[in-house]
Amino acid sequence: MSSPRSASRVVRILGTRGVPNRHGGFESFAEDLAPFLVARGWTVVVYCQEEGDGPSWESQWRGVRRVHIPVREDGSLGTVVFDWKCTRHARREPGLALVLGYNTAIFSVAYRLGRIPSVLNMDGMEWRRAKYGLAERAWFLLNERLGCRIADHLVADHPEIARYLRRLVPMDRVSTIAYGARHVTNADVRRLEQFGLAADRYLLVVARPEPENLTLEIVRAYSARARALPLVVLGAYRRDHPYQRRVLDAAGTNVLFPGAVYDRDTVDALRHFARVYVHGHTVGGTNPALVEALGAGAAVLAHDNPYNRWVAGDAAFYFRDEAACTACLDVCCGDACPADIVARREAATRRHATEFDLETQLGRYERLLERYVEVDAPTERVQFDAPSLPPSPLPFAATASVDSSPGAVTTPP
Repeated sequence: MSSPRSASRVVRILGTRGVPNRHGGFESFAEDLAPFLVARGWTVVVYCQEEGDGPSWESQWRGVRRVHIPVREDGSLGTVVFDWKCTRHARREPGLALVLGYNTAIFSVAYRLGRIPSVLNMDGMEWRRAKYGLAERAWFLLNERLGCRIADHLVADHPEIARYLRRLVPMDRVSTIAYGARHVTNADVRRLEQFGLAADRYLLVVARPEPENLTLEIVRAYSARARALPLVVLGAYRRDHPYQRRVLDAAGTNVLFPGAVYDRDTVDALRHFARVYVHGHTVGGTNPALVEALGAGAAVLAHDNPYNRWVAGDAAFYFRDEAACTACLDVCCGDACPADIVARREAATRRHATEFDLETQLGRYERLLERYVEVDAPTERVQFDAPSLPPSPLPFAATASVDSSPGAVTTPP
């Protein structure tokens, strides 16, 4: 496929709710990538979703041009409306479009018609997520396939995602670039005081409260015993939301829900000083929260699936069902910090340095984007691939349900 090239080093980042991060993984990534590119001479535009109605307005943040677009609709409909308004705005001005997520990839046809180059981060398998109904899954699957056909280049954040995409498009249109994270070595332990916590005396969960992230199973596994170390669950939980109410009702007295925390220094400290970071994600590729936990040198307890196995490697204990999670927590909550936890903390640091160094991964993104802009010298078409997994025994990816088969457990000795 011959691709158009933009007139200058201008990139527009779409698909997030804006920067700085107040939502999730893509926002965290944009918060890192946008200033990085600005410092290297790029003009960067990030679209920010606002509540309400009226005209858009602009602001500056760390050298990034932010375009604020009000949307009066809520929920998924609001996201679709916001993405359409962003696409219309981006199409009117020069610059490469970097779209994070394929949920509304159908709108990218506007870039093709306007000969605007587009790079699409394909994220995970949205149509596999348990929280969506049949109509929503059909919408996501349609947009996944359209995104593959329309975008000039696809980014997979995990080798399993790349393996899947290469069944749909030619290999030279897919690059594998995982997320990076800062290496946290000097977190401020005093930031734990606001939560009544002490270093190495709590466990941590950082995840959206959704079924495929196994928050309910983790909380139940923890609450199956009386435990001395509290379980801290970050995120906004409301009783008027059915799933979130189930999580709250399942929690024992030592499960803490401090709400959503977005201050980076505070979250860094929570990860760095946790006895164990508990990661229940079952769907998707390289999860930014897991990468950030490795960057903070945290020992990990993770659901056993190809995504988490490749990311965490030897830095994690693994569980396949709720009973196995309970058994792992029994060991991790012991009075003395087990030697296996120390070993996994060391493995986390090594794994982060090898695969997820922030500057390295952002540099890979920049070199990919340079293929689609006019630069002083031609940019070599280099494939930025992470090490591949051995052949997977699964059709593609782990399912969103918990595997309760006997012997499907990896627990600490």
